[in-house]
Amino acid sequence: MKNYIKYMALSAVLLTACEAELDNPIEDGGVYSSGSADFSTFVSVGNSLTSGYADGALYISGQQNSFPSILAGQFALAGGGEFTQPLVDDNSGGLLAGGTQIQPNRFVLALDAAGNPSPVRLEGTATTDITNVLSGPFNNMGVPGAKSFHLVAPGYGNIAGVATGASNPYFVRFASSTEATIIGDAAAQNPTFFSLWIGNNDILSFATSGGTGVDQSGNLDPSTYGGNDITDPNVFASIYNQEIQALMASATGGVVFNVPDVTSIPFFTTVPFNAIPLDATTAAGVNQAYVQYNGGLAQYAALGVITAEERDARTIDFQEGQNAVVIEDETLTTLPNPAGGTLPNIRQATADDLLLLTTSSKLGTLADPDNPGSVIGVGVALGDADVLIPEEQALIATAQASYNATIQGLAQANDLAFVDSRAILNQLADTGIAFDAGTLTSTFATGGAFSLDGVHPTPRGYAYLANQAIDAINSTYGSTIPKVNIGSYGTVNISN
Repeated sequence: MKNYIKYMALSAVLLTACEAELDNPIEDGGVYSSGSADFSTFVSVGNSLTSGYADGALYISGQQNSFPSILAGQFALAGGGEFTQPLVDDNSGGLLAGGTQIQPNRFVLALDAAGNPSPVRLEGTATTDITNVLSGPFNNMGVPGAKSFHLVAPGYGNIAGVATGASNPYFVRFASSTEATIIGDAAAQNPTFFSLWIGNNDILSFATSGGTGVDQSGNLDPSTYGGNDITDPNVFASIYNQEIQALMASATGGVVFNVPDVTSIPFFTTVPFNAIPLDATTAAGVNQAYVQYNGGLAQYAALGVITAEERDARTIDFQEGQNAVVIEDETLTTLPNPAGGTLPNIRQATADDLLLLTTSSKLGTLADPDNPGSVIGVGVALGDADVLIPEEQALIATAQASYNATIQGLAQANDLAFVDSRAILNQLADTGIAFDAGTLTSTFATGGAFSLDGVHPTPRGYAYLANQAIDAINSTYGSTIPKVNIGSYGTVNISN
């Protein structure tokens, strides 16, 4: 059966990637003030969003366009010093460990044989080997994949723990020792000014796994957490405060960012819930395959085992036109199957469900190449790891609200500049953000703000975030740091 999924209009992406730049760059000839801040030693701490990660990888040009690097360039106009980064060795983005590739190359936009643009992994062999440890210190302490508690975890840069997930290959490259902590290496530089953006991964890994992790609220021991779990808000608050105090020990000030909504990024908003177009004949044929399942639901509802509302929500019904995808939902009532076993816990998706970007390569394909009725999303449900259902979204929202209250409260208590990245990304998703050469939006591939992994910004997106940080810093410390021209920063990369 053919692939039914045609959900993105990317025909304009080549123009987007090659659009004209602005003609009016900011002049650097003025005299700028640092106000009450001291930018001479700027250290930036965080995760992938701090490192410049984009397109599903860490590569040189992404690092060079990280928001801390952009900030440092502007700080240099008002007394800022040298800003060093643990640059990788190439623009492919992959990582090696002793010659074996352990992280894939970055995404680029390529045209297939039919002329359709889509993200593909860049071909070629990576050259960045984590066994080649760099000599620091480094001002950019962004470590892709790090959660709040990883910043204070000894051994997070020990290569011996990479294979088991106990340590991080990106930190292995530039940790000062095998037992060093990220926050310790940052504080050891005696920063006069800092940025801290952490907490995204404390919920994002749960979200991008389709909610397959565990909400660890009430568990105060992060050493027992799984990789896709939600961090307990009290753990986050305690550790975040430790990190702020460690950085404030030498700093005149800093800027902190809160945690955005997962629903505002393309990874969760690109694939529609009703991604299945069917003609009337095919729809009727598919419905025949669900007659027994629907009949079983009706019987259990008549017996009062499930409510009429659950029966209706679970009933599978395809029509001519666009149809909702069939998904698994673990919150549904488990029902015995008269033929043996249990009825599947499946239903059709609604607008409240978020299909992951990665499902785009699955929908409409065959789960069993020898079975034409095994079309994923039609005859075979998308799995739990492919969809973020409302109950899972609620867990994320609760944790995020607590994290953000902590971040904003500590920013106020320590007179720190505060960037509401949650509001910024919501604006990108809702209306877009105009600038003098166009509009930034969160539309996948063509919106200009997000890279091809659907999570991390493009250089232009990072430049906009840097400008928002500059606004907050100028307002808090009375500085006059100029903003950058975001139109001079690129968007997505094209391979062919």
